[in-house]
Amino acid sequence: MRIEIICTGDEVLTGKIVNTNFSYMTQKLEDVGLSVYWGTTVGDDRDALLEAFRLASARADAVIVNGGLGPTVDDLSQEIAAQAAGVELVLHEDWLVKMESFFTRRGRTMPPNNRKQAMLPTTAEMLDNPIGTACGFALDIGKARFFFTPGVPRELRRMLEEQVIPRLLARSGAPTTIHLKRFHTYGLGESHVDQLLTGIEALDPSGGVKLGFRAHYPQIETKLTVRGTDMDDVQRKLAPIVGEVKQRLGNFIIAEDDQTLEGVVLAELLRAEAGLALVETFTAGQIAARLAHLPNAERVFREGHVVRDLTRLAAAFDVPSVAAGEEPSEDATLAVAEAARAQSGATHALAVLIALDTGPDRMDLGGTICIGLVGPGQRAFRRSRILGGREWVRLGAVELGLDCLRRFLSDLPVVERIDFERT
Repeated sequence: MRIEIICTGDEVLTGKIVNTNFSYMTQKLEDVGLSVYWGTTVGDDRDALLEAFRLASARADAVIVNGGLGPTVDDLSQEIAAQAAGVELVLHEDWLVKMESFFTRRGRTMPPNNRKQAMLPTTAEMLDNPIGTACGFALDIGKARFFFTPGVPRELRRMLEEQVIPRLLARSGAPTTIHLKRFHTYGLGESHVDQLLTGIEALDPSGGVKLGFRAHYPQIETKLTVRGTDMDDVQRKLAPIVGEVKQRLGNFIIAEDDQTLEGVVLAELLRAEAGLALVETFTAGQIAARLAHLPNAERVFREGHVVRDLTRLAAAFDVPSVAAGEEPSEDATLAVAEAARAQSGATHALAVLIALDTGPDRMDLGGTICIGLVGPGQRAFRRSRILGGREWVRLGAVELGLDCLRRFLSDLPVVERIDFERT
């Protein structure tokens, strides 16, 4: 099936807003084995929209149109869709009632211009929008089936997953059940993961498993798209492959599916009925920000210290000072972690201390990350040198700190060389 995505709106065409909807749609379609062949961006212009619809209708099997379903004069999708299909616009009474109820539940009166959102082409199939007033719809234009979706991201995502993708899969003749299994890793580069998983697809002789990757430093997402006649068939195909992936990627798997690294860390802290204190330099408190807002984090998170630089550690804690440009020693790093644990009354503490490269020949090249972990009867130290600029070091330090804490809590080796390290 050849799919085209058309995104509408002057604000998208001119770059005033970043078109995250397009990337979300393509990724979701790819996850279920559907390929996007073309992506088109069109402004709020009747002639340009009509031309885009007609061009897509001649070359694609299915077209997703995003945006232009609002109540204002520059929302043109319904009007141009009807024109391209050669049909009239008519009032959809059921959607009008639903919109009026939407406003009533919020103690408001529906403005008259919202009535425009209930005007649909006569041949359209309605696509439900349970969280907004923009009515999605589908209809045939030329040889293609068009699916019209709202531009509001959360409304688009709900409609895409619940309304559009199931219809696309049915039209494509794909198996009725498609399942996506995901593994999130830290410490391995994309090419390294690809090499480690060579031959994974061949473990299913029916060809029902497709391997894919999504790189977003500092993590790599490994995706297994599995097709089957039903969920039992999918699980039969998936089980041996999941076991093989876990064996090959080992301790570098930090989470699976919808889990996050910070969520896994929090779960381990809750399981151990532990308390946590943090000390961070240069990260702007991003480790605490990843953890502290999660549900139930208040049960384990005691306090976090964001220290401007290493020279301020002595003022924040009763520890020996570290000179500017000096790399913290193992003893100094662990002393900071111990001091934070004692001050907070936590059972565990994590200190992430960073010495950035300085000097005319080394500015922004990288930095050294020193990590100290302490817990009841446990201590661990990790040193890592990362190059690539300040932002690369900051992102790497946050991820490395959380991963070391995950390993520490799970009795895994805290020191295991990663691909991003340099000597």
